[in-house]
Amino acid sequence: MRKRYTADFRAKVALEAVRGERSLSDLASRYEGHPNQIGQWRRRSLAGVRELFGDQRQRQGQDGEAQKTRLYEEIGRLKVELDWLKEKDALFGH
Repeated sequence: MRKRYTADFRAKVALEAVRGERSLSDLASRYEGHPNQIGQWRRRSLAGVRELFGDQRQRQGQDGEAQKTRLYEEIGRLKVELDWLKEKDALFGH
C-alpha cells in the first residue's frame, strides 16, 4: 500500500532538501520516505519558486487571453441556443 503524504509534510521535507544541509538519503531515513521521491519534491518546489517570481505582466496577459477565449466560446454557445429558441418560437407561432 502506498503512503500518502500531506502537502505540508511534502513542503517541509522539500524545503529541507533545498537547503542542502542533509543528503537525500539522510532525509529519506529521517522522514521514512524514498530519496527519489524527496528529490522529486525538491525539483517541483524549485520549479514552483521560479513561477512565483516570474514576470507578472506576462502571466496576467496569458490569463487574460485564456479568459477571453473562454468568454468567446460561451458567447458562441449562447448565440446558437438563442437562434435555436427563436426558430422554435417561430415554428409554434408564439
